[in-house]
Amino acid sequence: MSRGTDGAAAEAHRTVEAVWRIEGAQVVATVARMVGDVGLAEDLAQDAVAEALRRWPESGVPRNAGAWLTSVAKRRAIDGWRRRERLDERYRVIGRDLETAPEEEWQPIRDDVLKLVFTACHPVLSREAQVALTLRVVGGLTSGEIARMFLVPVPAMQQRIVRAKKTLTAARVPFEVPDPDEWGGRLAGVLSVVYLVFTEGYAATSGDRWFRADLAAEALRLGRMLAALVPREPEVHGLVALMELQASRFAARTGPGGAPVLLADQDRSRWDRGQITRGLAALARSDAAGRGRGPYALQAAIAACHARAGSAEETDWDRIVTLYEALERLTRNPVVTLNRAVAVSMAVGPAAALRIVDERVDAARLRGSYLLPSVRGELLARLGRTAEARGELHRAAELTGNEHQRSVLLDKIAAL
Repeated sequence: MSRGTDGAAAEAHRTVEAVWRIEGAQVVATVARMVGDVGLAEDLAQDAVAEALRRWPESGVPRNAGAWLTSVAKRRAIDGWRRRERLDERYRVIGRDLETAPEEEWQPIRDDVLKLVFTACHPVLSREAQVALTLRVVGGLTSGEIARMFLVPVPAMQQRIVRAKKTLTAARVPFEVPDPDEWGGRLAGVLSVVYLVFTEGYAATSGDRWFRADLAAEALRLGRMLAALVPREPEVHGLVALMELQASRFAARTGPGGAPVLLADQDRSRWDRGQITRGLAALARSDAAGRGRGPYALQAAIAACHARAGSAEETDWDRIVTLYEALERLTRNPVVTLNRAVAVSMAVGPAAALRIVDERVDAARLRGSYLLPSVRGELLARLGRTAEARGELHRAAELTGNEHQRSVLLDKIAAL
């Protein structure tokens, strides 16, 4: 293959990845609405992606790339039905409609993405399987990215996703938003998924981007839609508040050349005041329900402390420590304990924070994550234990899958 052909293939691969990040969920949702099977729809969409990788280097990228992928996935579905040679009348009608519909009619129906989330969060699946499958088909995350979020081996995550798709197919789960009286059994899973999609957008676990604003924006869109569907659920408003407040910082999170800018160093005049106002209003709606703050509302309250402060020094760290203590009791999450330790380091000092990290954090649950050595390295550096700090930060740099996060850690090592 010539260098020019190599370049065209590489460019097509980058284009396919970009199109999939932006439109993948809509492609899967549109196909799922037509074939009635989320697992099959995702497989067909992946076949279409493979076809794009083969054809686009020679033919060029089509004007409407999402429509092209959807059209190929539809044709694959029709071919599969024909090969089985057992078409019933329903499949004949669907196949005829799909074949005759002009490509230009394709438009991503955004509500289909919400249907996709509710379908993947069906009670027939375990909570872990619900979240993993939805992150895969809605968030467009790879098995490796999802495995890092769950702190499990990649093969185990791949098997979990495959089993989840097979379970939905075997249970003949319909592709639809359930009746309101069924939302209770799915809402917690849906909120978990939206939160994790946003989290991956806010702090990408891998790749060469510090954050993925497109992914965070899609999670926020879904959250706002959920708030309209179930306006009396305080945690829905709490999640929307959290996402609005954190997304308000995006413009300030990178400096010249795209270099990461950490929270303490951000120019807060670049924070989106409109989003902050919306976030505080959503938090007020959550509190107005009078049912106490759940995990998302507590995190939103922490984000609100940062949003109200004019600088890192003016932040009410004592208040943040109290909020993290409440969140830790609710979640028993080691990452929350780490965050509480960071807040304690700002409110009291690094020595007290290091004791929390060493005595309270469940290190076994964070095995393979860069977070624990990163926080320990920061605290050791502030205590003047430079050699130990370097060792921890080096270990954190080796564990992270994100290039920008690695560069931040290496810069900290160089500054010691």
